[in-house]
Amino acid sequence: REHFSEEIDHELDGVYSNSFYLEMASKSVSSIKKNNLSPLKEYLDDKNSEIHQYIGENGIVYTYDVSFNTFAYDPNGEIVNTNGSSSNMGSSGGMNGEMYVGMNAGYNGNFEELLPGSGDLLISPAVTESYEVLYGNWPKDFNEVVLVLDRKNEISTSALYELGFLPSSEYKEIMNKILSGEEVEFTQHKWSYEELVDQTFYMIPSSDYYVENEDGLFDYIADDKYKLAELLDNAVELKIVGVIRPNEDASYAAITRSIGYTKALTDYIIEQSNNSPVIKAQEASPHINVLNGISFVPKDDIAKVKDTIEFLSGLGISEKAKFSKDIITAMYGENPASVEMILSMGEAEMAAALDEFLLEPEDDILIAMYDLNISPGSYEDNMKTFGFVSLDVPSSISLYADNFEDKDAISTSIENYNMTAKPEDQITYTDYVGLLMSSVTTIVNVISYVLIAFVAVSLIVSSIMIGIITFISVLERTKEIGILRAIGASKRNISQVFNAETFIVGVFAGLIGVGITLILLVPINAIIHAAANTTDINASLPVYNAVVLVVLSMLLTLVAGLIPSRKAAKKDPVEALRTE
Repeated sequence: REHFSEEIDHELDGVYSNSFYLEMASKSVSSIKKNNLSPLKEYLDDKNSEIHQYIGENGIVYTYDVSFNTFAYDPNGEIVNTNGSSSNMGSSGGMNGEMYVGMNAGYNGNFEELLPGSGDLLISPAVTESYEVLYGNWPKDFNEVVLVLDRKNEISTSALYELGFLPSSEYKEIMNKILSGEEVEFTQHKWSYEELVDQTFYMIPSSDYYVENEDGLFDYIADDKYKLAELLDNAVELKIVGVIRPNEDASYAAITRSIGYTKALTDYIIEQSNNSPVIKAQEASPHINVLNGISFVPKDDIAKVKDTIEFLSGLGISEKAKFSKDIITAMYGENPASVEMILSMGEAEMAAALDEFLLEPEDDILIAMYDLNISPGSYEDNMKTFGFVSLDVPSSISLYADNFEDKDAISTSIENYNMTAKPEDQITYTDYVGLLMSSVTTIVNVISYVLIAFVAVSLIVSSIMIGIITFISVLERTKEIGILRAIGASKRNISQVFNAETFIVGVFAGLIGVGITLILLVPINAIIHAAANTTDINASLPVYNAVVLVVLSMLLTLVAGLIPSRKAAKKDPVEALRTE
C-alpha cells in the first residue's frame, strides 16, 4: 500500500526497502507493558495506604486466571466441551470422535466470573441491581451458576450448541455447510426457564489432566478418551440456579457471556489446583520437569546427553521409531541406499534399533537431538499449564470509586505510588471510566463554555443597567445632594449613600435569585426523575454556592454603582440646590 502523504527521501533509480509497517509494529509492541502487580497488591492490602480513603463501595477486586474446562450432555446424550471445540464424546461410556481438550485446556469462552462485592459478598450490587432475575435466584455456593440472557430474552445460537442445549451433531453439520459455502436455514428455538435450569455442567480443573505414572512422572491424559470419561465421573457438577436479564435502565451489560459464576468457584479451583499432585510434585522438584524428568536448565553437555538418554528410553514404540529415523538419517546421510533400506523396517524394528543405539550412543548426535527435538520447558511455564495460581500475583486489579472526584484521587494515589516504587514495579493503568467519559466530558465542556459566555454577557449587561439606574437616581436626587452638602455632609458621605443603595439592591437581588432557584428545583427534579426513570440524579444548589452567588451579586452592583456615586459626590452644592 502506498503512502502518498510521505515525502520521497531517495532517488527513484532502483528498489528500496520500506520499514514503515515493521516500525509501526515495533512501536505498538514496545508500548505494551506488563505490570508487576505483586508489589501493588502489597500496597493495596496495607490499610494505611492513602488510596483506601477514595475506594468506593465495590472496593478492590483481584482477578486470577483460573484454568478449567466444562462439559455438558446435549439432547442426544453426547458430551460436548462448552469452550466451543467441535468434537464430542458419546454417552454411556462409549465415545465418538475425539475430545478436543489439548489446545483449549483451561479456556472456557462461555463462562465468566461475576463481579464480586466487598468483603464476603459473592456478587457486587453493581451486578444484582443491573440485572433482573427471571427465574430462580442468584448463586449462593461455589457450584451454582446463572444463565445470562440479553434484553430480548435471547442467547446466541452458537452458545446454545456449545453449552449442550442443542445437539452437537447439528452444530457440526451447520459448520460444515458454512465452510463449504452452502446456504443454511436457521430455526428459532424456545425453552421454558424450567427446561434450561435442568442443564448440568461438569467442571475439570487443568491440573486433573495430569496423572502420575509408575515412573513417578506425570502423563497428560486429555487425549485418552477412556481416562477422560473417568475424570468426568468425578467432576464437579455446576448447576444453573437462576436465569437473569439486563434491566431496561441498565446503561451497559456487566456480563458479556452466557454463563456467570461466582468468586467462590474461582477460589475452589485455585485451592484444588494448588493442592493437586502434579503441582505439589513440581514444587518439590523446581529444577526437574515432572512430565519427562528432564532438567529445566542442564549444567553442561554431559547433562544433556544423560537427559536425552532418559527421555528416549521412556518413549513408546511409535515415538522411538520416529527418533530412530532421525538418528539414522543423521548417521548415514551420505549413503542414501543404506538409509532407504533401514527406513523400510517396521516400527518395532526401528524402536529396537534406537534401544541398541542408546547402549553405545554418540554424544554429538544426542546433544543435537536435545537442542532440536527435546524442549525441557521452564518451571514457570509448567506451573501455569498445570493451573497454579499465586494469590500474591493477581492477573489484574480493578479499583472502583463512587464518584469522579474519588476516581481522580485514585489516579493521583497511583502516581504517588509510582514515584516511590522501583522502575520495574511502576504501574501503567487504564482509566476505563475516563475513556468512556472523555467524549461526554468534551461535549459537556463545550456546552459549559457556551453557557459561561451567555452568563458573562448577561452579567455585563445587567451591570451596565444597574449603573444606568444608579446614574438616573443621582440625576433625580441632585437637589437632595445639595441639601445634604449644605448641612455638612462630605463627598464621602454622599458616595456612601449611593453605595449603600446599590449594596441593598445586590443583596436582595441575590436572595431573590437563590430563592427562585430553590423553588424551581422541585419541578425540575420531578422532570429529571421521570425522564431518567431513576432518583439517583438530582439537581441541587449547595449552600456554599448559594452564598457565593449572593456575594457575587453584591460585588457586581457595588462595582456598577461606583462611577455614578463618585459623580454624585463631586457635584457643586450651590448648583445642586438650584436644580429643580
